[in-house]
Amino acid sequence: MISYRRLFSAPGSAAFTVGSVTARLPMSMAGVSVVLMVSSSHGSYALAGAVSATGLAAVVVLAPRIARLVDRRGQARVAVPAAVVCAAWWVVLALCTRYGAPPWALFAAYAAAGCGPNAGGMARARWAHLYRDDAAARHAANSFEQVADEACFVLGPVLAVFLATAVAPEAALLVAAALLVAGTLVLAGQRRTEPPPAPRTAGRPVPLLRSARLRAVMAVFACTGLVFGSMEVVTIAWSDAAGHRSAAGVLLALNAAGSAVAGLAFGLFRPAGRPVNRFVAGVAAMAVLMTLPLLAGDPVTLAVCLFAAGAGTAPTMVSGMTLVQELAPAGRLNEAMTWAVTGILAGISGGAALGGWAVGHHGAGRATWSRPRPGRPPC
Repeated sequence: MISYRRLFSAPGSAAFTVGSVTARLPMSMAGVSVVLMVSSSHGSYALAGAVSATGLAAVVVLAPRIARLVDRRGQARVAVPAAVVCAAWWVVLALCTRYGAPPWALFAAYAAAGCGPNAGGMARARWAHLYRDDAAARHAANSFEQVADEACFVLGPVLAVFLATAVAPEAALLVAAALLVAGTLVLAGQRRTEPPPAPRTAGRPVPLLRSARLRAVMAVFACTGLVFGSMEVVTIAWSDAAGHRSAAGVLLALNAAGSAVAGLAFGLFRPAGRPVNRFVAGVAAMAVLMTLPLLAGDPVTLAVCLFAAGAGTAPTMVSGMTLVQELAPAGRLNEAMTWAVTGILAGISGGAALGGWAVGHHGAGRATWSRPRPGRPPC
């Protein structure tokens, strides 16, 4: 059994973890913040969704390039300027919505903000560097990082909704900008744990996606994102149809909580077998568990099913990220992991659209294979 206490015995590990978690929390706040802010200022959820989708598309395009610079020049030299530029454009977007700028300005500002650094990838790269000769510790670190991701994506939207509704529509994005810069500064300040920059090689680097194995992992991550994106939209619609729209956030949080619990447990034990075999087994288990919410007929049952379904997520993601680390060429770890994350983001975008189409054309009941029945919310 592996101890998380032993994992954090490395000098500087706790500090860079605090910085990376603080820096990735705003990324989970941004989408919800933009939707709430733009819909409030312009009175259009269609415009808000389009602006949010544009920002996500920009991240998919820009994030791997930022990660490549991180690998080549070092985390501190690249991440801090990237975070400052991203935060500055978030502030510009907040000002545009506050003072009624035309829609094209919203699209431009949020697209320009797509240059933010991948804090989770940089933290995983530090763990891989610290424990490069200890596979068991790397497994525990990847498990912990997955749990941190789940926690951020539970807390981030809740914090964003609270700030946007209780303080001001722009408050959530402004707080996210401040957290992004602060967290990145703390992360970058831990120079002892920073992986050394990879020396520049002659000629242009070979694109990572030429690797058939990395493409296969990315394809699986994209399909996983499809599941996440569609499940979020369909769960909200199902809850609304059942008369408990306010319970949707609790239901989705329970799914993430199931994943977090499984991730913590998964990280406590020494991994058996090759990462590729664990990844395949995780994908198979996740495919089975994700069918459970389809059978729910009331909010309480759906809550239990979503929690159970989440149990397959973290172990699959941990094994997938471990496999990416194994397949990544020397000196290009941040870029490889960022490509994996962008695959998930692209899948989430497509899954949200697919889930919305299913609900719009067939209703929430058909989209989940069950007819929502009125019941008490699970809270």
